Amino acid sequence: MSNIVFRMVVAIGVAACAGAASSNATLAAQDGPPEWAYTLNPTPPKPPADDGQKLHVPGGEVELTRTQLLDRFTAVDWRPGSHPPIPDPAAHGRKPDVWACGYCHYPNGQGRPENAALAGLPAKYIAEQVAAIRDGSRASAQPAMLAPPLMKKAVAAVTDADVMAAAAYFSSLTYKPWIRVVETDTAPKTEVTGVSYISPTADGATEPLGERIVEVSENPARSALRDDEIGFVAYVPVGSVKAGQAIATQAVGDRQPCATCHGEGLRGGEIGPPIAGRSPGYLMRQLYDIQHGARHGDALAPMVAEVAGLSQPDMLRLVAYVASLAP
Repeated sequence: MSNIVFRMVVAIGVAACAGAASSNATLAAQDGPPEWAYTLNPTPPKPPADDGQKLHVPGGEVELTRTQLLDRFTAVDWRPGSHPPIPDPAAHGRKPDVWACGYCHYPNGQGRPENAALAGLPAKYIAEQVAAIRDGSRASAQPAMLAPPLMKKAVAAVTDADVMAAAAYFSSLTYKPWIRVVETDTAPKTEVTGVSYISPTADGATEPLGERIVEVSENPARSALRDDEIGFVAYVPVGSVKAGQAIATQAVGDRQPCATCHGEGLRGGEIGPPIAGRSPGYLMRQLYDIQHGARHGDALAPMVAEVAGLSQPDMLRLVAYVASLAP
């Protein structure tokens, strides 16, 4: 395979694909960005004041104050002995605009629903996505979502050497099981508790799930402390995993099964990065962004063709299935 074809496929940012798709392409083009995937918070909640208390997590090797916990120029690293030494760009970033990569994406690279899981992605792929964000060819279809413009601001000031150092580090890590998919008719009622981040409401209320995915922490209190040992549970509509499997595994016309590029079990192939077991909200945003032109360029042409006929329900079911797979 030529380098040109390789770049065209791997630059998609989500390595998702379409098998059997809905014929209702017009509906897909007219729908607005799904609110469940693009968390909006025009007025982010204010964090608690620092009362001087030393915070800790189970199994943690350090104690941190609230001020340290909120310092985006230092990755919140509760267990520094659990991973290789973090290079400075990922551990500290550079003031005033480059936050520590490990702050948002976690020191272990597992990430959260509002951003990407970087662990185990090819270093070249990570660097290509940073470049695409910088030149504007990778953007968000929902400009009101806060996380993407914050990332764009950071990459505008980062150096190529910093990108390569951070990319090499995250690529060296193993992505571990992180998303527990649950099919259900109801899900926790949620509220915005951070930058493009949601948590269950304190009263434990539930509500009908409908045609959406609700992705929340397995332990909200520990995730509020940015504990990178705590993964997430994704509540998805009943039957969506099986329906998504059909979309992912069937060839229809020019569309090929996801495994064609992303390998057995969607754990990565020669021309496609691993996608199995990753955040369905993140994957949904990438599919929608590509379909609606927020992510563009010649390298995206094959992926544009793949998603053109997918409706939002198709995409929801596809990402529910992909998230359910073992990484």
